[in-house]
Amino acid sequence: MGVAVNGKPVYTHGFGYRDVEKKLPVTADTIFGIGSITKSFTAVGIMQLAEQGKLSVEDPVVKYLPEFRVGKDGAEKRMTIHHFLTHTSGLPPLPTLNLALARSLQADPEIKASPGWPEIEKLKPIDTPEQVMEFIAGLEIKLLGYPGQYFSYSNDAFALLGTIIERVSGMPYESYITRNILNPLGMTRSTFSVKDLEKDPNVAMLYSSKPKKGRAKDEVFASPFWWESPAMSAAGFLKSTVSDLLKYMEIYRTGGTGNGVRILSAKSIAQMTTPYAEVVPGLHYGYGLTVHPNYHGVSLIEHGGNIKGVSAFVSCIPEKGITGACLTNLGSSPGGDLLLGAMNVILKLPTRTHRYIYPRYACPPEKLARYAGVYVSEEGLESKTTITVIKGGLDILVEGKHLKARPTGVDTFAVRIKGLESGIRFLTDTKGDTWAVALGYRIIRRVSDKVKTEDESKGKKSEIEGLKEKALTKASRKRKIAKIA
Repeated sequence: MGVAVNGKPVYTHGFGYRDVEKKLPVTADTIFGIGSITKSFTAVGIMQLAEQGKLSVEDPVVKYLPEFRVGKDGAEKRMTIHHFLTHTSGLPPLPTLNLALARSLQADPEIKASPGWPEIEKLKPIDTPEQVMEFIAGLEIKLLGYPGQYFSYSNDAFALLGTIIERVSGMPYESYITRNILNPLGMTRSTFSVKDLEKDPNVAMLYSSKPKKGRAKDEVFASPFWWESPAMSAAGFLKSTVSDLLKYMEIYRTGGTGNGVRILSAKSIAQMTTPYAEVVPGLHYGYGLTVHPNYHGVSLIEHGGNIKGVSAFVSCIPEKGITGACLTNLGSSPGGDLLLGAMNVILKLPTRTHRYIYPRYACPPEKLARYAGVYVSEEGLESKTTITVIKGGLDILVEGKHLKARPTGVDTFAVRIKGLESGIRFLTDTKGDTWAVALGYRIIRRVSDKVKTEDESKGKKSEIEGLKEKALTKASRKRKIAKIA
């Protein structure tokens, strides 16, 4: 972890080991993966080309990607670069990333030993941006809404922004980012190449975890095989260090400069950090960055990254001159909240001050049934989310884990993950029927309102059916009273 004030590091510290077995220490120069923090670099590249007059964020993406197709009604013609930068194109979660990772997945010894190997072994790899577009064109895609209507995180959109950078600049995406961002900022220990890591003595070992029978804590084990995706490099495959990321975050603190070099104009930085699309209450998305417009009186600009053996986070509070970075070598670690604690110390706030406090709300029990059902995403291999009614809220079964969701408002709930709450929101149509849930930054469609519970399999009434029956009985009683009156 590292924190700087006005460009000068005030705190850097390595916790644990970059390699547990060899007891090798972590330093600010240890290379980690940074996952989706890469998206902000992609956004910077787009803005640089916009400043040069080579493109506009209001341009339709098909101007640069004429082979890009979504469905059969020409919806892609209404999608702009701005929509791709803000995850508001209307694209639903798609399975492209798994196919773009297929060669790495199929070569990873850990994956070969996993229960999902038979399915992964059959994946047909996607190796180029052109194949990404060909694959998307072949899908029967129903958009979530018109471009600009909804926020739903899209790795596909950012991968294709990388392709736009390639076609406009005339050089490979990785070369463009290295030449125009990494090198000028002095980020000498940042790379896209896994081969570079093989020659470096200070690289974090990757670790994975899995539940261990009879134990409360998961089993953590070394998993040294790095994943690559040349076709979707722009969505999340840069590797970096805390020292390098502090150099990078200077451009958001200063309005575009770092290492004595102007990377972007102040106007472009302001455009990148404008809160365009609401993600959850208090949190918006800019261009490759999340934006909290009012975090206890200041703006908090952040982004995280999470992939195999990676949990990364960067932050900036421009008004106070504060920047920070936290990198871990275990996926799904709470690095963002650890970093926020450090930022809170400098802001003289209580260490555990949260980004947003979710209110309490009394949702009538009979109304909870409207949210129950099966929701399916095309993005992951474990794509099904099952939501059932429990006392006082909802049970959300996702990726084999049960999360309890408590009501926070009309159609909104909060789930607690590793001691911290995050928000979810249900989307309803004009009739008031639930058609999707916004969960984990994605909008996931409901495919069924029928959930077979353990009670139903034993011939008993489910809690959902009981609530429905109760609601119908209450409605019937009201009709009788009205008739008498």
